[in-house]
Amino acid sequence: MTRKRESEKTTDKILDLPPPNNESGGLVPIGPLGPLQQYLAEVSRYPLLSREEEETLTKEYYKTRDPKLASKIVTANLRLVVKIALDFQKFWMQNFSDLVQEGNIGLMQAIKKYDPYKGVKFSYYSSFWIKAYILKFVMDNWRLVKIGTTQAQRKLFYNLGKEKSQLLALGFEPVPKLISDRLNVPEKDVIDMEQRMGSWELSMDAPVKDGSEDKYLDFFPADVTSVEADVARKEIKASLKEHLATFAEQLHGKERVIFVERLLTEEPKTLQELGTVFGVSRERVRQIETRLKKKLRKFLQKRIPDLGSYPEGIEDV
Repeated sequence: MTRKRESEKTTDKILDLPPPNNESGGLVPIGPLGPLQQYLAEVSRYPLLSREEEETLTKEYYKTRDPKLASKIVTANLRLVVKIALDFQKFWMQNFSDLVQEGNIGLMQAIKKYDPYKGVKFSYYSSFWIKAYILKFVMDNWRLVKIGTTQAQRKLFYNLGKEKSQLLALGFEPVPKLISDRLNVPEKDVIDMEQRMGSWELSMDAPVKDGSEDKYLDFFPADVTSVEADVARKEIKASLKEHLATFAEQLHGKERVIFVERLLTEEPKTLQELGTVFGVSRERVRQIETRLKKKLRKFLQKRIPDLGSYPEGIEDV
């Protein structure tokens, strides 16, 4: 496990502990603080919201668009921005405050777009906006590894390291001509990108942190306007996963097995296979599956009012 830098340890302490107050209610100075520590100390003064408070405030803001409510929600989540920014610090060593500032912009965008009636916590929803804005800033401004602006340059940035590894594994020397043929980009672009990346390659397939399934590439949109679509897809996926698990818990016997083995898995068993397991005809399994789909649709429609507008085949559930 990678040891934390001292600055990160200090940051964690400021983020996780309530700030000490003097008798007048102000912060007690604990020694000289740098600009970042001063900001973190200031952020710590804003109280966190309970799940109930968050739900009440976000629903009220959704109805009224009251800026005061938005401010209260945003300030309560400023510590979340700092924690997320720390995950990206190794890619932007110039000024950590830059990452925090971009993350705050993402947080403010999140409150504008958030729908509290879709069953996803605001902190979870906003984390995708925060990560997207921070990563876009890093990509647009990273001087050591400038990603480039053309489609070919972006394609190279994301795939160059992976292509080299695959070619080496196959016993080929990863020369620019071979890479350009495989990725269908100009050879001069391959040479240019190799020079830009130098000896320090960033694998965008790497997890944001140890043990995390989230990857940096997951939070980098092709352009700013696609952030909302990316966040929406992740929000829908998370919400559906939770609802499907709840639905499955209500099923028993054949229904539960058929639901899991036919509707949840990427490699569903055939009707005949399940019919053999239960000692019934494949037609009977099909009837149970059809009934399950109807029950599931009613179940989801009660919990996701705009189910019909969701993409990615949810209509076929």
